[in-house]
Amino acid sequence: MGDLRFAPPELRLSDDPRVPAMVETRELSRDYPMPGGAVHAVSDVSVRVGRGQLVALRGRSGSGKTTFLSLVGALDRPTRGSVSVDGLVVSDLPESQLIGFRRRKIGFIFQAFGLMPILSAAENVEVPLRLVRTEPRERDRRIHELLEMVGLGGRANHRPHELSGGEQQRVAIARALANRPDLLLADEPTGQLDSQTGRSIMSLLQQLVRSEGVTAIVATHDPTLIDLADRVIELRDGRVVGGDGPMGAVHFVQSGAPEVPGRPSGAPDR
Repeated sequence: MGDLRFAPPELRLSDDPRVPAMVETRELSRDYPMPGGAVHAVSDVSVRVGRGQLVALRGRSGSGKTTFLSLVGALDRPTRGSVSVDGLVVSDLPESQLIGFRRRKIGFIFQAFGLMPILSAAENVEVPLRLVRTEPRERDRRIHELLEMVGLGGRANHRPHELSGGEQQRVAIARALANRPDLLLADEPTGQLDSQTGRSIMSLLQQLVRSEGVTAIVATHDPTLIDLADRVIELRDGRVVGGDGPMGAVHFVQSGAPEVPGRPSGAPDR
């Protein structure tokens, strides 16, 4: 089969059986009711992400990146469509099952780091391990391993205010990897960092995808970071409008829905 990177949308298949999918969405939509009419944060998005890929989710602010990550990470539920992670249709799971699923299957990395200010770097990494009741000896071993992996072995006892922005994000990455997730979801992880530090964080994510065998979807609108990703999915007004990569990595089918107008005042951040 030929390269379909530049094929028309109807030929960009979302169900190629040749490559196992870590993430698959089908006609995924999320609408928010507003006084002036519904806001279509994500509209009919069908994508398929293969295992072990570092995927950049590209789009301007308000394009739907955060909402898409929230739906994939089971932090929000779709209005229509479905989300599957490693073959499990998470959009159908009750909340009681989603808690354990998120703790063990997914690692989250946020733009604002999300570290607990009263805890040291090591203690922040320890939090998800405690939540799943990891045995203390294994917990200590894993914390040491992760902080060494992100280059902060000598900063384990430092609190967030004693660390630079780049170091704080490295702690956040270590914390996200604590329970050996299969999927990392990062929402603008370099948004508060200078360009050089941001590139080093993206390079670190690239290395960890290889060494830890995880799949990562990273939302960013920074064009300097796109070239470090294996594949790119582009969102505009909640819809997939572009992307690249050979068959078996990232595929998408684009909805024929009409263009969504700009977000009205007071609409939720997407």
